[in-house]
Amino acid sequence: MASDLITNVTDSSFDEEVLKSATPVVVDFWATWCGPCRAIAPMLEQKATEYDSRLRICKVDVDQNQQAAGRYGVTGIPNLLLFKGGEVIGQHVGGLNPAAFDAFVAAAL
Repeated sequence: MASDLITNVTDSSFDEEVLKSATPVVVDFWATWCGPCRAIAPMLEQKATEYDSRLRICKVDVDQNQQAAGRYGVTGIPNLLLFKGGEVIGQHVGGLNPAAFDAFVAAAL
C-alpha cells in the first residue's frame, strides 16, 4: 500500500515535482523487480508521514523513466537522491534503516 504522501514522478514531471519544489525532496530511484527497493518502501511511507510538510518523498521507476535516472547517473538501486533548491545535496545507494534515513535528510532540514 503506497502512502498518499509519496509522489510517483515521471521523466516529464520530474522538473516540476522535484527541481521546482519549495520543500526539500528525497527521490527514490527504484524498480518493481528490486528486492531492496521493496524492502525500504514501508520505511519510506512511514518517513513520508513523519516528515510531512518539511520533506517530500518521490519515487521514480527507473524502468519506466530512464531519462531521469540517466540524468543523475543512477546505475544502482535503490538510489536515494536528496534535493534542496533544485540541486542534489546528498546521495545514498542501497538499503537503509530509519535512523540512517534521518541522518541522510538532516542536511536539508
